[in-house]
Amino acid sequence: MALDRYPDLDPDAGEVLDAEVVVADDVLVKAFALGPGATLEPHEHGSSANVFHVVEGTVTVIQDDTEETVSAPGVVFHDRGVAHGARNDGDEAAVLTATLAPFPG
Repeated sequence: MALDRYPDLDPDAGEVLDAEVVVADDVLVKAFALGPGATLEPHEHGSSANVFHVVEGTVTVIQDDTEETVSAPGVVFHDRGVAHGARNDGDEAAVLTATLAPFPG
């Protein structure tokens, strides 16, 4: 059994691919691969905090009315109820993980 759960995701331009990396009683970790021009639409989690870890490339992180460019390695915290998303304005794919805790199950 391999310990590394990092998924192999290769999105096309404009495409967002995702994979569940960890699903446990109290946490969910998903990976999102954003092709050039792709957007992970802003959304919120009322009962859970969310942490983005930018692990490949550069994304524009959207948090409420704020946008900021974050390059790997980068970490962004989104508190409960805060709208958040990401956009890839670059020419190469970008990958981030999103940790949701506690997992709303």
